[in-house]
Amino acid sequence: MKFIVSSTYLLKQLQVLGGVINNSNTLPILDNFLFELNNTELIISASDLETTMSAKLEVESDNSGSIAVPARLLLETLKTFPEQPLTFVVEENNTIEISSNHGKYALAYADGNEFPKAVSLEDASSTTITGDILATAISKTIFAAGNDDLRPVMSGVFFQFSTEGLTFVATDAHKLVKYSREDVQASQTTEFIMPKKPLNLLKGILAASDDEVIIEYNDSNAKFTFENTVLICRLIDGKYPNYEAVIPNENPNKLVIDRTQFLNSVRRVSIFSNKTTHQIRLKIAGAELNISAEDIDYSNKAEERLTCDYQGDDMQIGFNSRFLTEMLNNLTSDEVQLEMSLPNRAGILTPVDGLDEGEQVTMLVMPVMLNS
Repeated sequence: MKFIVSSTYLLKQLQVLGGVINNSNTLPILDNFLFELNNTELIISASDLETTMSAKLEVESDNSGSIAVPARLLLETLKTFPEQPLTFVVEENNTIEISSNHGKYALAYADGNEFPKAVSLEDASSTTITGDILATAISKTIFAAGNDDLRPVMSGVFFQFSTEGLTFVATDAHKLVKYSREDVQASQTTEFIMPKKPLNLLKGILAASDDEVIIEYNDSNAKFTFENTVLICRLIDGKYPNYEAVIPNENPNKLVIDRTQFLNSVRRVSIFSNKTTHQIRLKIAGAELNISAEDIDYSNKAEERLTCDYQGDDMQIGFNSRFLTEMLNNLTSDEVQLEMSLPNRAGILTPVDGLDEGEQVTMLVMPVMLNS
């Protein structure tokens, strides 16, 4: 088995696939990339059993065969090469030899048949979406997903597809983000929960990409196909909580404010907040928003006044500043609207401008009890 490939082209593909490989694997074979050669087509795969990703490369060859090559060793070697053609030759003594312009390097390989096979999706439904829309949907929601192993359903992003549009939801019970698109539809209604790791991989690859992504899914797995890459992952099993029930409908108190100003103010004031609760207090009266924080244990306190556009009753409400900062950071609008009903009910944060047509973002943040 022999093939010739460009060093930078190979490295670029392997760095993407390398994101799938865990630092410590229960099966040693998972520390490898699977190389499957079929004449001029080389398919390289990486897997952690839950997620398998493969890329198709064009190489010079008239051989075929499959081997598993140590991932870390290969990546570290490739990073040091300037752009040049590399020749890979499988030798008799269970090594693969790489020849560059300057030298030869031999790596021990394993039998490609030991590598776990990717699952094939039976009875799958499918939806097509452009890469940048999917990447935006992921980055707008994934930060709100939980990390609690006891509630696995909340550690992923909930995909809800229907003939009217696509909705992506993530929550950790303290904050919730719902991102929806009405300009993209699915052929039938379906829902599933995607784990974080494959979503982070997709987000990185698809940012600013206008490739079409075909999403196929059944009850247990989802498959994403775009350009020359395929990602298959196991879905999170379980029923997603009824998030619609948590979003309050009646919110008579509406505050509109410059997002950057609000974000910077919350950031500054939160430095003086209690280090365990991160609590900040919003006090709204007329056209004035007063943001304050206090750490009684250390006699630290801060207070800032901002002008805002406010309609509603004067009120005081407490929030965890970290959640508020994360949400404001994830919006790109110039102005945001914060809707509230009571100090013990969730606040709803939405962008006022900067959205595409058919795009909607709703962020919900639970208040914290204020000690008067």
